[in-house]
Amino acid sequence: MFFDKTKRLTDNWKAKQPIIWDVNSPLQIYCKGFLKRYNFMTSRTPSPCSLVVESKLSVISGVYAQILTELEANSYGPDDIFSVHLTLEEAFVNAVKHGNKGDPTKKIIVEYSVCSDKVELVVADEGVGFDPGVVPDPRIGENLYKANGRGLLLMRSYMDVVKFNKQGNRVHMVRYKDKKRRKTGA
Repeated sequence: MFFDKTKRLTDNWKAKQPIIWDVNSPLQIYCKGFLKRYNFMTSRTPSPCSLVVESKLSVISGVYAQILTELEANSYGPDDIFSVHLTLEEAFVNAVKHGNKGDPTKKIIVEYSVCSDKVELVVADEGVGFDPGVVPDPRIGENLYKANGRGLLLMRSYMDVVKFNKQGNRVHMVRYKDKKRRKTGA
């Protein structure tokens, strides 16, 4: 996997000295003080990672490529991979468009951990946030015909846990591999 432009990653998104990877280098992710260049260890132990990326829609493909590779390495099925891909993309698009208001100078944090039994994702933006409780249900009334407003519904439908911080600019999502745990929410 190669990137189409330079990306900046840090373990602290406000840091002044970001790690920069070149457009011609393989996907490199800064994980807990460790620069991973190969995928040979990803299926053995959970690897909590934190990415800080520009607030641009074009960077999402590199982010989810790494996460989906780890899901495959941990024997997640096509339904799980589709669910994580869709919800991560929705959360990222919401962070760029609604949270950061399309401002490419702002950053988005994506944190993830892939274990043998679950995947956890966090997407945070630098926006002022929102109250997810006041977002109208896109399945009711005039909302049926609106072209937007389905992202939260999709995230809640495909993930087992979807929680926002108090400010509303950070979403934490979990999907369990075990369908029994998924039904009970344990």
